[in-house]
Amino acid sequence: MHVSVLLQEAIQGLNLKDDGIYVDCTLGYAGHSSEILKRVRRGCLFAFDQDSDAIEYSREKLTSIGNNFTIIYSNFVNIKKELAKHNVEKVDGILFDLGVSSVQLDESSRGFSYHKDAKLDMRMDKNNPLSAYEVVNNYAEKELTDIFFNYGEEKYARSVARAIVNYRQNKPIETTLELVDIIKSAMPMKAKREKHPARRIFQAIRIEVNHELEVLDKAINDSLDLLNIGGRLVVITFHSLEDRIVKNIFKERTHIDDKVKGLPNIPEEYLSSYRLVNNKAITPSEEELENNSRSRSAKLRIIERIK
Repeated sequence: MHVSVLLQEAIQGLNLKDDGIYVDCTLGYAGHSSEILKRVRRGCLFAFDQDSDAIEYSREKLTSIGNNFTIIYSNFVNIKKELAKHNVEKVDGILFDLGVSSVQLDESSRGFSYHKDAKLDMRMDKNNPLSAYEVVNNYAEKELTDIFFNYGEEKYARSVARAIVNYRQNKPIETTLELVDIIKSAMPMKAKREKHPARRIFQAIRIEVNHELEVLDKAINDSLDLLNIGGRLVVITFHSLEDRIVKNIFKERTHIDDKVKGLPNIPEEYLSSYRLVNNKAITPSEEELENNSRSRSAKLRIIERIK
């Protein structure tokens, strides 16, 4: 079963009010949403997801807590547009948990895991026309190299891309473990002894299939615009590319002009509209790392609207 990462830290970070309006942009299996709903008795929760299995499960779970929630079947990139349909223009808190849920990883048929054999898929939204199969079998060698290098930060990107293109000249690559074998064949022994050799490649393909980084940039900026004064945005990331995007947007939005930065009293008009709640990213405790190894790379950042 899915275990929510940095659960208490995220809930604390949202600074929930009983009558507030909150958004969980990554509903998943309702770990964070359940805790929000328990604390927001007079307010309401809007939750986004594009995985119909997760939505079905979570609707039942949330109904057992309360009925003051709305699940929106959509990618969080549409946050402004979808909330406007419910006449919501401002909210008191927004949460993003950008990890792939354990359920998706463990359900081999979804094709996210490099440990289990399944058809190449990796779609968060099953209606997405692009799957891992299309990426692996139809993208040109240079496209694959760029994806593996940029989205996976894989130093053997070129040799893996070449191995894939050579292999598929004889037959299409159909399954996850077939792809894992090709990846292994393209890497030196040293790389195979470190972390799982397919980890970065699978991450890169998943990001490409679901357009994860493109939508993240827009969604984070739109979320900041939606916050009421005193409202907070809490983001949990799981790899350096996501964290860099979030960190840079937060830095941009809290920037104070160098000319006035050192002054004891900065004039109101020079102050930023946002402040960082935690200057350094919050990471899992030793106890959480012991209980859930998948939390190892998680980082949590919080920003608050102050004017």
